[in-house]
Amino acid sequence: MSLSRARIPFSLVLLLATAFASCTPTGETNDAASPLKFAVRYDGELRPGPLDGRVILVIAADSESEPRFQLRSEPARSAQGFGLDVDGWVAGDAAVIGGEAFGHPLERLSELPAGEYTVQAVLNLYETYELASGHTVKLPPDRGEGQQWNRKPGNLYSTPRTVRIDPARSATIEIMLDQVIPEIDPPEDTRYIRHVRMRSELLSRFWGRDMYVGAHVLVPEGFDEHPEARYPLMVFHGHFPSDFGGFRTEPPDPDLECQYSERFSLECYNRIVQQEAYDLYQRWISPDFPRFLAIEIQHPTPYYDDSYAVNSASQGPWGDALTYELIPYIEEQFRGIGEGWARFTYGGSTGGWEALAVQVFYPDEYNGAFAACPDPIDFRAYELVNIYENENAYFDIGPFGRIERPAHRDWLGRIAYTVRNENHLELVSGTKSRSGGQWDIWEATYSPQGDDGYPQRLWDKRTGQIDSAVAEYWKENYDLRYILERDWAEIGPSLVGKIHIYAGDMDNYYLNDAAYLMEEFLESTTDPYYAGVVDYGDRAEHCWNGDHVNSNAISRLRYNTMYLPLILERIRQSAPAGADLTSWRY
Repeated sequence: MSLSRARIPFSLVLLLATAFASCTPTGETNDAASPLKFAVRYDGELRPGPLDGRVILVIAADSESEPRFQLRSEPARSAQGFGLDVDGWVAGDAAVIGGEAFGHPLERLSELPAGEYTVQAVLNLYETYELASGHTVKLPPDRGEGQQWNRKPGNLYSTPRTVRIDPARSATIEIMLDQVIPEIDPPEDTRYIRHVRMRSELLSRFWGRDMYVGAHVLVPEGFDEHPEARYPLMVFHGHFPSDFGGFRTEPPDPDLECQYSERFSLECYNRIVQQEAYDLYQRWISPDFPRFLAIEIQHPTPYYDDSYAVNSASQGPWGDALTYELIPYIEEQFRGIGEGWARFTYGGSTGGWEALAVQVFYPDEYNGAFAACPDPIDFRAYELVNIYENENAYFDIGPFGRIERPAHRDWLGRIAYTVRNENHLELVSGTKSRSGGQWDIWEATYSPQGDDGYPQRLWDKRTGQIDSAVAEYWKENYDLRYILERDWAEIGPSLVGKIHIYAGDMDNYYLNDAAYLMEEFLESTTDPYYAGVVDYGDRAEHCWNGDHVNSNAISRLRYNTMYLPLILERIRQSAPAGADLTSWRY
């Protein structure tokens, strides 16, 4: 998730079980077949083969944008997608997607109404990783885009074209991957924003190749003029940032064309975003503003746009790499104080879970977590699924009927899509937790590693049937409420005053339900009492972060300033004797 819940509206692919030539598909089949086929080939001059990866076919009913950008969780708003794993795919040979393919939103090609459509295919390229565990896996490396297969540099795609499709007629539609997505230029350093990238020894050992982590560092006003100063560090967790977000040294562009925000029902929201970014700059350089280092971490993995900042069986020791390698490196390079009392974490959604998780797993390395709208922090409310008691994730099933579980609502409770919709989109986007989607990254982070080297499924992706053994592993290792309750006698004293949780009571993804369960534990625990905050926004959606005055549209743009008064008070209360409280207050 992200502040807009990056459920990755563009992560959809297809899953199928037809084999052709040297293309080796994997997946589950469907008995209802159509005689129609799509034969996808690639131009060998663009990239020499053989190639491994995921072929993604997208069929769009309109031309609002290229079809590859129209795959969404919402079945009423999504293009149609199908996908196929390819291994050792040779130029000239066809990857065939036919009537047995599993799709989203329609599960079967035969269900597609006959008509005129725009079609496009993409190859999400995989590379081979020889893991330290002895497993060999094939995964899509991030190439600077934040694990977005439809934007990933180096991926091949076809020029969109309009075709007549009739699933009832026997025909083969030829598609040639004749384009390659270009490289992304890295951001350049400025006076206030610097960029770092370092090789992680821990991650390189796990993945069997050089692995890097990085960050965008917002340095304080006067950083170069005050070499004697050492600074507290604010770690802003979230999704893959292309640069440090929400900071702009120029006033809003007067020629900027207004864009309407459907999410917030606001005209010219893009101008509001620019104004807020400029306002942050003005506050940042003001004489009475405290001088901090603020960082946004770049830690994409071959499974997602970020690692979830914790150690993981399938993703590796990201928690240790960030806490013990990257953060000390940044503090050394940019004169951070370098002690736990002077480090703070904050973020929303995915970043909210990460901010709380690193505080729980590294209680003495950070001095406060501000977790807004965190991803599920109690797996009894894994959105609307209780992974310990429910047998099926997609349906609440009774002896005579069943009801489907929603996954997204608006502030009035209107449903946009369900848990099944979202998971089926991921299933056609990639097998073995490789979709780059939200449920798959939770699985890649929380699950034990399977015999094949990929994460074990929490539930059957087609049916939703839950694996109780995997659920128990999740509980013992990543259920933050359970871990706090289990280990409170040991870690509780180090967490007093550090936990701050915020959620809207109409969170779009029902994340407030887990916050209620966490609050029950925290408020009932007195040895010691947690002495923190759990707060809710009335009728507030994802991602409410504690602002009772402004709307989400504004408060989501103010993370870098809204928690500063609480951080300063925390430093005043908890800094050890002799701590540097002055060099950074110029």
